[in-house]
Amino acid sequence: MNMLSPSRARLSVDVILDLVCPWCYLGTTRLLRALNRHPAIAFDLEWSPFLLNPEMSHQGVPRADYLVRKFGSHERAERLQHTIETLGKAEGIDFRFDLITRTPSSIDAHRVVALASHLGMGRAMVETLFAAHFCEGANIGDPVCLQHLGGKVGLPPAALQTLLSNHDGAEKIHAENLRAHRMGVNGVPCFILGKRHAIAGAQEVEVFERLIDMALADNNKS
Repeated sequence: MNMLSPSRARLSVDVILDLVCPWCYLGTTRLLRALNRHPAIAFDLEWSPFLLNPEMSHQGVPRADYLVRKFGSHERAERLQHTIETLGKAEGIDFRFDLITRTPSSIDAHRVVALASHLGMGRAMVETLFAAHFCEGANIGDPVCLQHLGGKVGLPPAALQTLLSNHDGAEKIHAENLRAHRMGVNGVPCFILGKRHAIAGAQEVEVFERLIDMALADNNKS
């Protein structure tokens, strides 16, 4: 006698992030830890782009110049980076800000994530991009680097090469960024569970777990 297994509960999770944001790396890592604690639930992950530097040149800018412009001084930037490094170690992230020489435009990286998501590899691509940039100092605005990282995840080389040889899809990244702002998202990371429950910031795993429970409870009511 064949028994049909019960269908798994499903929950949508929209992660709004920028791939050059260390807080997004930290927050996404914590979120994924929380999701991994619920193997009985099917999470539908969506990776939505946000541009912290929408006017950044395609070539990016020297990291030192960027930090002074953003934080006012090297000293303030170093204090913040030290805090993030300490928090990252607790999550198994070895932030190496000393290896990052340029702050890149993230538009092409977001386009690669969109391609990966279409092929069911979005999570792996996001995690690979974060680790390459923040732990290895990779310039994820460089097409050669993105071709290599996409290949590591398993994206088709020809599709990657075609994508990175033009700017198709860049307008969509800008449109998604504008949509996030219109939704009231003014900083990242931001996480929306079940289309209704939103929370911003690199929250602790336990906070994400409570939000998962709330979103699931709402789903069960509908």
